[in-house]
Amino acid sequence: MASETVSDWVQCPVCSSDFAPSEINAHLDRCLLSTDDGPTLTTEDETGPPNKKSRISCEIVPGSPDVNKANTSTSSRSKGSSVFSMFQTNKIMVSSQSERNAFPSNKPSAEAVSNGIKRNSPNDREKYMGRLKSDSPSPAMNGPLKMPSTILALQNTDKPLAEKMRPNTLEEYFGQNKVVGEHTLLRSLLDSQEIPSLILWGPPGCGKTTLAHIIASSSKKKGTARFVKLSATSTSTSEVREVIKQAQNELRLCKRKTILFIDEIHRFNKSQQDTFLPHVECGTVTLIGATTENPSFQVNAALLSRCRVLVLEKLSVEAMGWILRRAVASLGIGVLGRDDSQVAGQDERQDSAQLGSQPEVYIEQTALDTIAHLCDGDARSGLNGLQLAVQARVGTGGGLRAVVVREEHVKEGLQRSHILYDRAGEEHYNCISALHKSMRGSHESASLYWLGRMLEGGEDPLYVARRLVRFASEDVGLADPSALPQAVAAFQACHFIGMPECEVILAQCAVYLARAPKSVEIYKAYNNVKACLRNHKGPLPSVPLHLRNASTRLMKELGYAKDYKYNPAFSAPVEQDYLPQELQGTDFFTWTPADL
Repeated sequence: MASETVSDWVQCPVCSSDFAPSEINAHLDRCLLSTDDGPTLTTEDETGPPNKKSRISCEIVPGSPDVNKANTSTSSRSKGSSVFSMFQTNKIMVSSQSERNAFPSNKPSAEAVSNGIKRNSPNDREKYMGRLKSDSPSPAMNGPLKMPSTILALQNTDKPLAEKMRPNTLEEYFGQNKVVGEHTLLRSLLDSQEIPSLILWGPPGCGKTTLAHIIASSSKKKGTARFVKLSATSTSTSEVREVIKQAQNELRLCKRKTILFIDEIHRFNKSQQDTFLPHVECGTVTLIGATTENPSFQVNAALLSRCRVLVLEKLSVEAMGWILRRAVASLGIGVLGRDDSQVAGQDERQDSAQLGSQPEVYIEQTALDTIAHLCDGDARSGLNGLQLAVQARVGTGGGLRAVVVREEHVKEGLQRSHILYDRAGEEHYNCISALHKSMRGSHESASLYWLGRMLEGGEDPLYVARRLVRFASEDVGLADPSALPQAVAAFQACHFIGMPECEVILAQCAVYLARAPKSVEIYKAYNNVKACLRNHKGPLPSVPLHLRNASTRLMKELGYAKDYKYNPAFSAPVEQDYLPQELQGTDFFTWTPADL
């Protein structure tokens, strides 16, 4: 800087001020971004970074008749740029840089060249000014900034689609007409705001939490109750007591009840569940508990008696279809392959003329049907699967004008059907009972189905093998004595090789037992013996002396084994009593407890 002379300085073509060559570029950036009233910067300000201001409005020569038009165009685009800034690419940055270099100069180009500064030609200046005067926005500026409403709805959210699409009213609540349909008891109670304590029992994704939120929303609108949501997976007993204390104050001071929603209530142990008993009894809180487990086993009997149990069923394919159609309509996704595909979602979707060359998003009806079948009645799984498929397809769509989500894209996201099975829960006992009854009914196809349902759900194959061994004796019995060795051999084979190779062994044994003749006479006879022993009044009868073993001389002197007839020593059947005197003549194959 010290060695630079005045002759080496460069004149600014905008403000006509002189600057050193090392400072002229920084000054130009600041000078060109100043307001239309003229440059207001001093030499001291030149050392700092340039101020960030609206570029387009500052790039127009002061006094130009196109200033107002350009400012209007810029303001309309600046709103969108703040929203879509996260989607801007390097292409926008390059375009902006090129426009900065294309700023017009107030000085002739020859003077700029003489001072050692490269400036654009008048032809470039006219092209630039003509572009600003054009009524249509620049594709370089507006193309990458505009996004379809579908993409924005999926990308500009921090919630899963299932949470975003949660219904707020009973009219939007699909699939549980038996519980909250028209003319049901619960529907009338909700309409009258007389909400009882409830236990909502059903599989995942059937709408338990949603129903609780709908009840809470209805109560909040009418001001009849406040709603508190807790989860048994992360809530302690002290927090529950604090909520109950607040509910007591609310009821005493504001005469307003409290609806306490406990998600996964089966996670509370018996003592924790006892905390609710007196408060539910006196009406301090209205308890709504949600559980996927059988409340008969997982909820305290005393608490269960104070609540009404509502059984929510797995959502049908038809209900899932309605839910998915509502989701694609709200996202503005077009549906291909059905009669109303031309009008589906038009109210929610932006007009294609406004989107220009940006892609629209469509989904085939077969893809929606596939999701409805593969989600296994789980609305959460179905909606999140739809979101995953659309996001993946939009991300790989490239520059296509239309992005179409097809059936294969959905199947890729949902590799196989979601099998609802819990090795320690309700479905465990339901499926093994169905397998046992199917083999008893000699229905081999149903036997294979329930066997596969358990194994594909992750059941222990040795548990199934043990049940088959039991069935071989209980239901087949003496009708086919080889059934028991078959079942034992299947158990040993499963123990040797494990899953998945042992699945065919279990299938072979299950089909063999289903086809085998059935006999339960041993099973019934032994049950009669147990009933006889349990229902006998007084001391059990003594073993007859002639059936006792005389292992010492004292026993022989007492009459043990006296008059016993050794059967192999006789050529004909021996007449001898083998039952106690009180049970002489009893046949346990035909005997019933009523004979006592």
